[in-house]
Amino acid sequence: MKRREFLKKSSIITAGIASTPWWWNACQPKSLTKGSVQDMEVLFNVSKSGMKELISYALSNGGNHADIFFEYRINSSLRMEEDIIKDASRGIIMGMGVRVIKGDQVGYAHTDDFSFDKMKEAAMAASHIASSLVSAQIAPIKQCRKKNLYELEELSIDADLKEKISLIERANSAAKKFHSKVSKAYVSLSDEMKQIMYMDSDGKYFTDVQPMLLLRCYIVAEDGTNRQGASMGKSQRTGLNYFSEKGNSPESIAEDAAKIAVTNLDAKPAPAGPQVVVLGPADSGVLLHEAVGHGLEADFNRKGLSNFSNRIGEKVASEHCTIVDSGLFPNMRGSINIDDEGNLPTEAVLIENGILKGYMHDNISSKIMKAQPTGNGRRQSYSFPPIPRMTNTYMRSGSYDPEEIIKSVDYGVYAKCFSGGQVDITKGDFTFGVFEAYLIENGKVTAPLKDVTLIGNGPDVMTKVTMVGNNMEFTKGGWTCGKNGQRVPVGVGIPTVKVSEITVGGTKA
Repeated sequence: MKRREFLKKSSIITAGIASTPWWWNACQPKSLTKGSVQDMEVLFNVSKSGMKELISYALSNGGNHADIFFEYRINSSLRMEEDIIKDASRGIIMGMGVRVIKGDQVGYAHTDDFSFDKMKEAAMAASHIASSLVSAQIAPIKQCRKKNLYELEELSIDADLKEKISLIERANSAAKKFHSKVSKAYVSLSDEMKQIMYMDSDGKYFTDVQPMLLLRCYIVAEDGTNRQGASMGKSQRTGLNYFSEKGNSPESIAEDAAKIAVTNLDAKPAPAGPQVVVLGPADSGVLLHEAVGHGLEADFNRKGLSNFSNRIGEKVASEHCTIVDSGLFPNMRGSINIDDEGNLPTEAVLIENGILKGYMHDNISSKIMKAQPTGNGRRQSYSFPPIPRMTNTYMRSGSYDPEEIIKSVDYGVYAKCFSGGQVDITKGDFTFGVFEAYLIENGKVTAPLKDVTLIGNGPDVMTKVTMVGNNMEFTKGGWTCGKNGQRVPVGVGIPTVKVSEITVGGTKA
């Protein structure tokens, strides 16, 4: 992997930086067509005819299918701590990967050298998964259709360094001013611009430009020896103008995190044991994503490793539950114009009114399971082959008013913001930490709670959903999903949901 990365410590870069240092632009590409975006075939030093030739080498030992994937990514990051910029980086990652498929077996090789001989070596290395005199025929090249879901008029990667530092300073200042008990603020801004190019033996060809932007604040509040922390972030596929929109300012992000941290200084110990749990809208969708969503990815199901395997048409959840995965929402973190196999994103209904309707597919699973691709073939980078991955996974709104749901609970826990957790994907068993939670007493949200964990089984929890609110929201946070050593950006969403019982791990009996 080629990467030029420049790190400068706080002794060199401070919040009072006056000009853009030489190293910030050292990775800037030349001969630009629009900001950082470049012509793909020139960028990757290969023509369409050269790509077809590489595919023919990949299929030289047989195989049902072959494809090649090129990637060029510029990324940058800034981090402020103790009122100064602690570090900054800017770098380039670029390379190509070759995949050969024979049945459900995959041969994969990659290189960061764009000389034709090295790319040919990668193609030949991938070809050895197959050993047959019969090779798939290479179809004529056909440009793939794709969506137009990203804002590319103002790429954040092209923005001036001083503008980015200003955003961080504003968040840091807002956090410190929020309350005297705020003791520390950690603010980071990261962004990237990724260009990809793809061709396969079926003739599919496409290029795409994928921006990404994330501002995150972690705030610590202290009262004597009592210390509480909270994190908030906003992320989209857009430019820095996103932070000028209502509710997305650096100040609002920092203040939201500071409010939770300060509130939790007076939090009560969480009640332990089985409890009625109300999941708050938006961020609680991460529980849905991890504990249920992965079990609906087709690779686990075609191998019989999921609780949902061979159960299409069966009731697998409460009739209140309809779960969808969709990469079609403009500018959202998990949205894609086209997946990494040339398929358009879809609105894949996975569970409808409690009935299992289907899975999230890539090309391999769709062929083996005789289903349509759903646009979920995704990869972290050119170093990995695509596999079924979620995009934006959410539960559709129900018919209940959120206040009605809270009023229906005599005693329970309102879980609003999650800090992450652990999940056994094949079984659905989960343990999640909750950093913003409240007690529900006599139909009212009362005291904040600390040290809250939720323990259970995702498919089991889905059967215990008794009420679903009419207020579905997507989180704006920067969730990243890990699977098989690969990480991809995703979105999650959920309305207010009442679950009749989840085990709460706490310190109060």
